[in-house]
Amino acid sequence: MSALASLRTITPFVVALTLAQAAASGQSKAQEPIKDRFEDVSGVVSVEVPVNVVGRDGSPVRGLTRKDFEVLDGGKKQEISGFEVIDLSLVASATDTAARARAEQLNAPSRRHFLLLFDLSFSSVPALLKARLAAREFVLHSLAPTDLAAVATLSLEHGPRLVVTFTTDRAQLARGLDTLGSRTQLANERYDPLRFVIEAPEASSVSAGSGGQGRTPDLRDDRTGGALGDYLASLSVMGQKDERLFNAGRVVSFSRALASVAKTLKGLKGRKQVIFFSEGFDSRLMLGREASRTEEQREEADDLASGRQWMTDLDNRYGNTELQNEINRTLDEFRRSDCVIQAVDIGGLRATGAGAAAGAGNAGAGGTGKEALFFMANETGGELYEDANNLSQQLEKLLDRTSVTYLLVFERSDLKEDGAYHRLKVRADLPPGARLSHRAGYFAPRPFRDLDPLEKNLLAAEGIAAAAPRRDLDLHVLTTSFRASGDRSYVPVIVEIGGARLLEGQSGDNLGLEIYTYVTDEKGQMRDFFTQQVGFSLAKGREAIRKTGIKYYGHLELPPGSYRVRVLARNSETGRTGVESAALEIPTYSKSRPELLPPFFIEAPGTWFLIRERSQEQERSVVYPFTVKGEPYVPAARPQLAPEQSSKLCLVAYNLGTGDLAVRGQVVDPQGNLVDGGVFELVERTATGITGLDKLIATFRPHGLKAGGYVLKVAVSNPATGAAETTSLPFVVN
Repeated sequence: MSALASLRTITPFVVALTLAQAAASGQSKAQEPIKDRFEDVSGVVSVEVPVNVVGRDGSPVRGLTRKDFEVLDGGKKQEISGFEVIDLSLVASATDTAARARAEQLNAPSRRHFLLLFDLSFSSVPALLKARLAAREFVLHSLAPTDLAAVATLSLEHGPRLVVTFTTDRAQLARGLDTLGSRTQLANERYDPLRFVIEAPEASSVSAGSGGQGRTPDLRDDRTGGALGDYLASLSVMGQKDERLFNAGRVVSFSRALASVAKTLKGLKGRKQVIFFSEGFDSRLMLGREASRTEEQREEADDLASGRQWMTDLDNRYGNTELQNEINRTLDEFRRSDCVIQAVDIGGLRATGAGAAAGAGNAGAGGTGKEALFFMANETGGELYEDANNLSQQLEKLLDRTSVTYLLVFERSDLKEDGAYHRLKVRADLPPGARLSHRAGYFAPRPFRDLDPLEKNLLAAEGIAAAAPRRDLDLHVLTTSFRASGDRSYVPVIVEIGGARLLEGQSGDNLGLEIYTYVTDEKGQMRDFFTQQVGFSLAKGREAIRKTGIKYYGHLELPPGSYRVRVLARNSETGRTGVESAALEIPTYSKSRPELLPPFFIEAPGTWFLIRERSQEQERSVVYPFTVKGEPYVPAARPQLAPEQSSKLCLVAYNLGTGDLAVRGQVVDPQGNLVDGGVFELVERTATGITGLDKLIATFRPHGLKAGGYVLKVAVSNPATGAAETTSLPFVVN
């Protein structure tokens, strides 16, 4: 029996499920950093209110303090319990390394969110092809390192579709803009439910030094767009089959689809700037006909003056009331969801000649959509931009105005979990001529089960993007790398989830567990991932899981380099979530350099309910790396040691050389101070049969250590060759 088969045999009632496809970082200098932030724990809800203040000249106002602001919730003044200042100019002036470090620490409400939304129903193909080029430049060269951006499309035929979720990975965003979700161009065999990765990183990598030019010039052809042009043209044909292309009913349907975008975004923290690329629908449908001295309008005026109203088409003259109400309801959804529409009129980008005829229902058929776009932007606090060729230049003011954010935090312990909307008002002592903007309100929490699939996915994506620890679940992660053939290492990822907190609030007998694991490189690009949903029958195993927990085994494949592994686990029913991240250094495994992996504490059989990734890799005879003398074992991500009980562990090393080895173990506290206690002993150096690979068996007994958390540091050296390496792993004494 193989090692992998042996591991699978100890999961008798675990059934793995395939994830269903959904319908769909820098911290700056803070004046008063927020020390305590509640995440809907114990009935206390932390309400975060990002505020932007601009002066008379349009530049951000700096230097304000907590005392300058006042927050009213439903007309009642709230105590500001947290205050933070985020100045992105400090990030922009820092080195790349420093900026990335700050981005890792910045929380979601402090980041700017940009959703690049492309209207495929009321836009021509040539205009869309040009607009995405401008958007590509904006994403690659204008955004701050901490900004999160996403790409989505909207059409009557397919509704809203998320192409790439909110991420700092500019390469994936650029690829998303290249394709706009065209399935014929998304050849990625591994579907990512969170939409971070739409193509393998090697294929979608972008070099900023090359001006953002990728490997798919046919997709960026201004004239035809290649395969993307064909995809957009097919949508155009579908739309043109409706003879009433610009009637009010069609626009009402489009408005409702647009409203669903706002509803989906309301769960994301922070203000969302929706950059809406469109030619707009015929404005006369909503606003009526512009006043002019035509013979027809003079006759209408005479009819109205004479009381012959039935002779006049009032919808044509004053606009359709039903449509106006529908649009206003949509815009109210955007305001309530803290979304601002920045409308980009791409109508001026239409090519001449044959290409212009390939319109997808633009407003040029008898009217202009500019007024409608202006209305949508103005009513949500945004602006209208009329030349997408210079989008980066035009949005420079927007980026500057929002470069300084004051994050105000207050707490509510009396909110019902009913999703009710609460209006906010922020007052401030401002310099003359200055004005502020802030979120209009917030929604009370809703039960997780009431969220739609895309909302749930966006919340998970937010947790992965921020990578800030979240402790709703007891989640611990162990990751390391093993030497493999070629230029890639085999990187196992072990995820441990404590059973007691996982089952908290669980009502049914079917437990669903979602696991998302992504790895980013030093540039913030996603390099590999795995995701899985697993199901458990709790009819007979509830108490067993509660007492122990669930251990999941997955793997990544990566070349040498520095990475961060991000893991999110979530109960599919209750929404209880754990987020953890771990730094990972993958060496080149040069024969001249020794390498020592973290100490692997060997779990006693039956400690956890074990599940292993289900992927095509299992069909390719992947060798399970955690073995000693040919026998598989299960390592602990965070060892839980009983007082005075001896535990066995395995040390894996490369290139230590032949001869006797010296092994020494020490115990330190979390601050790195040496602690007296603990007995570490080397048992034997096993024969692996693989040149340069050593597996050492040792024991450790926490003698004399009080209950609490510690770190075991192990040093292995070869006196004959001088090779020496040190490694460590945290552990807990119960």
